[in-house]
Amino acid sequence: MPQLTFRGVAQGALASVIGPLVAELADICECGLDNFTVDLMETVPIYGGEGTASYPFAEAAWFERGDDARDRFAEAVTRHLRAAGVAELELAFKVYREEMYYINGRPCGS
Repeated sequence: MPQLTFRGVAQGALASVIGPLVAELADICECGLDNFTVDLMETVPIYGGEGTASYPFAEAAWFERGDDARDRFAEAVTRHLRAAGVAELELAFKVYREEMYYINGRPCGS
C-alpha cells in the first residue's frame, strides 16, 4: 500500500526511473509491485506574486516498517531521482495505522 506522491519533478525524469525504483521499494517493503501507487502532482508555487518552480519533494504514505526499512526506502528514492537528474530531493513519510485505514469500509487491522 505504499503511496508515493512527487512534486517539483519532471514527468520524464520520474518516468525514466519509476520501474526500477518501485521494484527496489517492493523488495524493501516485502510486498508486491501492485501494492504501490505513484502520483506526480503538477503545482505552481507563488512567491512574491509570481509563479516559480516547485522544489523537488516526495511524500511516502505507508504502514510503518521500522527505521531500517524507512532509511533504505529514502535512500533508494533519492538515489533513483538523482540518477534521473534531480539534484536535490526532500522526502517525508506519512504513517497510517492499520486500524485507521479502511478498504471497502473495513479496517485493515481487523
